[in-house]
Amino acid sequence: MSLNENLLGPGPTLLPDRPQLQEAAEGGTNPGDLVRIAPDFSEAWALLAERALNSGDPIAAYAYARTGYHRGLDQLRRSGWKGFGPVPWKHRANQGFLRALAALAKAAGEIGETEEYERCRGFLAESDPEAPVATGLA
Repeated sequence: MSLNENLLGPGPTLLPDRPQLQEAAEGGTNPGDLVRIAPDFSEAWALLAERALNSGDPIAAYAYARTGYHRGLDQLRRSGWKGFGPVPWKHRANQGFLRALAALAKAAGEIGETEEYERCRGFLAESDPEAPVATGLA
């Protein structure tokens, strides 16, 4: 480990872009269809969670968000993330994971799981201070 790594911490983790899936999500493709094509695509799980939250079903939202969060953690680790360090919101491919994490926080808050809400909210802010603002958790 270099001196700079010790003093400054790890560099940002950038998940690989998935342009076809990202375009499909942005274009309004049903997130359930995207999950069937790519079950590891966190953004589709985040979209399902956000829909469930918007329709008043925090339990389904919690399950969808937790799945997207864990699939994203797997990808972060494969990308070199060691359990800490920046996961920048501005990198498009990171947004699915961060949205799933935000949805998990929101759903946890709605079902009264305060510790999980606080943990997820803190993790989101530590990943990138822009993420809570972008996801409505600021």
